[in-house]
Amino acid sequence: MSVSNEEERSVRAAVEGELRLLDPGVRASPDAVTRLLDPEFTEFGASGRRYDRTSILAVTSAVDENAPEPAAATEMSGVLLAPGLVHLTYVSENNGLRVRRSSLWRRSDTHWRLYFHQGTPAGPS
Repeated sequence: MSVSNEEERSVRAAVEGELRLLDPGVRASPDAVTRLLDPEFTEFGASGRRYDRTSILAVTSAVDENAPEPAAATEMSGVLLAPGLVHLTYVSENNGLRVRRSSLWRRSDTHWRLYFHQGTPAGPS
């Protein structure tokens, strides 16, 4: 089965957004993070905590934008679930900790935004 142009473009846009959110320089900017998060954003973090758009901004803005190594993302895979809705999965590694991640990206009128995210610890690297 071939991938449609719409699916390819949609998945690529979601991957680009996800990678931007992993960038310490972006994470340090509340305005940049806000543009990437859906107003109804929810996250279940690897810590087990539940975050909404407001509470995740406190976490991301505390990140040092000059940190030597951003989290590495591997095994990135995406699928268009419906028009305007992409599901991404990947593994992040940072400071010896691996986390399996799942994200739902929803297209707004103008661009793609992260609607839901979950991180599940996967043990040491």
